[in-house]
Amino acid sequence: MPRRLPTSAELRVWRDFIETVEALRGVVAGRLQTETGLSPGDYTVLLALTEAPQTRLRPSDLAVAIGWERSRLSHHLGRMERRGLIRREGFSGDSRGAFVVLEEAGSTAFHSATVPHLTAVRELFVDALTPDQLNAVALISGALRDHLPDH
Repeated sequence: MPRRLPTSAELRVWRDFIETVEALRGVVAGRLQTETGLSPGDYTVLLALTEAPQTRLRPSDLAVAIGWERSRLSHHLGRMERRGLIRREGFSGDSRGAFVVLEEAGSTAFHSATVPHLTAVRELFVDALTPDQLNAVALISGALRDHLPDH
């Protein structure tokens, strides 16, 4: 059976979806940076560490948790470490690994950023949709996620 390409109408829906999501992410990211000094990447890393047992994770586990490549994470962690948000500490008995540990400054920055970030999500996403539309977004997101390979 030959591959069927998207129709013009389907491509319009796809482009509108992608462009809207990117615009929304950009506005939320801009507000986060302006209001808190954290980048979306900082917030993502800090959230994962905040939720981790003892606020620490192995870099490989952190990379999986946030869906980043190890090299991207390593560079980002270096910047966060220089700012005192996290620290990397050795893992006894395993010379290959370390832990990424949430520092007090990182915890404070994350908690200070949470209300402004969630306010932006409320104003720009939740308030733009009816409850039925929010349910539809949840269903659509789930269907797309379930359709991805290796999910």
